Amino acid sequence: MSIAITTVLAATLGAGVLSVPAGAAPLPATVTAEAAEAAAAPIPYPGTRELPVAVGKSGFLTSAKVDGERVLQWTRFADGSVTTIDAPVGDSTGTDVIMTGRGSTPARSLVLQLRDMAPGGGTVTMDLRPLNATYVRAVSKDTILARVTKTDGSVELHLVTSTGGALAQRPVEGLPTGADYLAATPARDGSVLLSYFLQEGTSWKHELAMVDLAAAKVISVHRPTSSADQNTFSATHLVWANGGKVYSQNRATGAETMTDFRLDEDEGMVVGLLDSWQMYGTWTSLEGDGTGNVGTQVPFTAKSLTSGQTVKLLDYVYGSAMPGADNTLYVRGGSVGHGDGLYRISLGADGKPVAQAVAVTGKPVELQYLGAQIPQPFDMSSPMALKWKLSRENADVDLRITHRATGRSFSKTLHLYSESAGSPYYYGDNVFGVNWADIAAGSQMGKDAAAGTYDWSFTAHPQNGVGPDLEASGSFTAAKSVSSPHDLDWNGTPDLLARDAAGGLWRLDSQYDNAKKTLVRGYSPLKVGPGWQIYDRIETIGGVGGGAADFVARDKSGVLWLYDVTGNGYGAKIAARRQVGGGWNTYTQMSGGGDLTGDGRPDLVAVDKAGALWLYKGTGNVAAPFAARKKIGTGGWGIYNQITATGNIGGATAGDLVARDKDGVLWLYLGKGDGTFTARKQIGGGWNAYTDTIGIGDANYDGRPDLFAYGPNKTAYFYAGTGDDGKPFATRVTSPALTDQPTYNHIS
Repeated sequence: MSIAITTVLAATLGAGVLSVPAGAAPLPATVTAEAAEAAAAPIPYPGTRELPVAVGKSGFLTSAKVDGERVLQWTRFADGSVTTIDAPVGDSTGTDVIMTGRGSTPARSLVLQLRDMAPGGGTVTMDLRPLNATYVRAVSKDTILARVTKTDGSVELHLVTSTGGALAQRPVEGLPTGADYLAATPARDGSVLLSYFLQEGTSWKHELAMVDLAAAKVISVHRPTSSADQNTFSATHLVWANGGKVYSQNRATGAETMTDFRLDEDEGMVVGLLDSWQMYGTWTSLEGDGTGNVGTQVPFTAKSLTSGQTVKLLDYVYGSAMPGADNTLYVRGGSVGHGDGLYRISLGADGKPVAQAVAVTGKPVELQYLGAQIPQPFDMSSPMALKWKLSRENADVDLRITHRATGRSFSKTLHLYSESAGSPYYYGDNVFGVNWADIAAGSQMGKDAAAGTYDWSFTAHPQNGVGPDLEASGSFTAAKSVSSPHDLDWNGTPDLLARDAAGGLWRLDSQYDNAKKTLVRGYSPLKVGPGWQIYDRIETIGGVGGGAADFVARDKSGVLWLYDVTGNGYGAKIAARRQVGGGWNTYTQMSGGGDLTGDGRPDLVAVDKAGALWLYKGTGNVAAPFAARKKIGTGGWGIYNQITATGNIGGATAGDLVARDKDGVLWLYLGKGDGTFTARKQIGGGWNAYTDTIGIGDANYDGRPDLFAYGPNKTAYFYAGTGDDGKPFATRVTSPALTDQPTYNHIS
């Protein structure tokens, strides 16, 4: 038995585990080619915050949820291809051999597989139940370390090897009697570093032991001055961490050193070791923990245990350092300029450690500014906030807003966090802001701040110290009592009213995704109520008296009803309907929300059955929302089967109108500012693909109104306004705002 185990270990641990000795021949050409390919272009890292479960020579293992089930996925360094493994837990050997099991943890997986993920590699299955054993660490493609409980209740550490499907076991000699809570590092140079505890009276003592795997024997015991949270080894040293303290011990002399980074109780260090280079850094999440707490930030750094020289490797590290093949380490972390992802740490030609990104998430490490979310013009009487978006939330922002004409200003430091009740200046999704009431209360401008142009600027400081400070600036126009063309809750983003097949009316909040350049869904849809099938037209018409957008609905007898909406920045309160008047069934088309007369109030236009176009000028009075109608187009408008008031998309003096003819051609009518239009211009064809086109207002905060289009099979598109009457809309972008919703038969 003893000879057989030794022979098997010598064969199976071989090149997959043992380091290349100094002075040995160069690695084979196939290996260096793989390394060069990986160095040339990092592959995508699956997920964003997931930690690797195992890392080998040709790839790495991560955990993922697929169809609601937890599985493992092996990603190849060479091409990024993914192999899914139907098992919830796994463990690393530092090579392409991985352990997988179906328990809640590796130690609870009594039937496990050792899978060689290298091309052509095989799988070995082990059933530990007959041995009364539990898994500790896989050390080769067919051998593991296991904790075996004997009939008398005592615990031993065994090497268990599968040969032809049969399991052979051998006790590891030299382990102190009573050693328990066994854990081991991945194998290196034919050895593992074993961690265990010994009970002394009512307390437990922690020890580390080097185990020679071929001999199945403890060859040295090390008693750290404190318990080790993490531990690792090389041919010359041991390294371990405890809280904010990092220790090293010379294996030959026993000399121990300690560096105290004086961390808080809930902070810890990540440590690693390559030859005599010790690695350390604070365990830091790029996005923070939501509390806004500013901790001690130690970048991931290498320190020579012989010369004391230090080399900064990464700006931050997230998770533990995992030994890899050929004297390498792998860590999740990031650096400014190379981004967030999985990094390989190896010794360069000069003998110093270097970090190389091998798989990246696409997240920037440096704090980035992703745009302002400020409606143009901004209504100073509204509850809306001036908002800005960052690439992550954990920042403190020094904000300044100045009225350009008077020089009066507002300054405040905004401490951002999302945990518990959250910062009053944080709005979720990495968006921060401040409302005008806070500005008025805390500045020279006061409640009677003047309308006009305001300049803003801010400096954002990363709370975790990762990356440089960020500076951004811009301007906006402010006014009072501005009508919101399509924002019913008055939170600064457009809403849609949608009716389902059962007659239920829903309010759907949207928001602009700056990365995708399209309109996406905000919060979950809110049901306005049932019974809306009594209306054949529902049109959002802007804020009749300023403020949140209102809407009108025409019943089947031709009576038009006004629904006055009060928005408070968080929700919309819809008042009982108010009758506008009868006879509206003479109109085949109608649209509202745009200011066609240049007086700052939204108007409504309608096409009658004779093809004439009529203007209903807004009055600003909810009791009588429209002035007497005025004919602004005689005949000819009957060729259109849809008209949409868009606001000023053409860059002229007032609101504009687009009209779709029966062939699907869309025409632009530029407003003159007196309720009439210039001669039409053709925009393009194919618009009969949509059942509804909606002038939703300025969704992307660039000061120009935009368009939203909805069609069969819940297809939807966002058209950004350009301000150019020759091409009033940018190329359409698919919108996912309604893809997961029911099919609606009317959208406004």
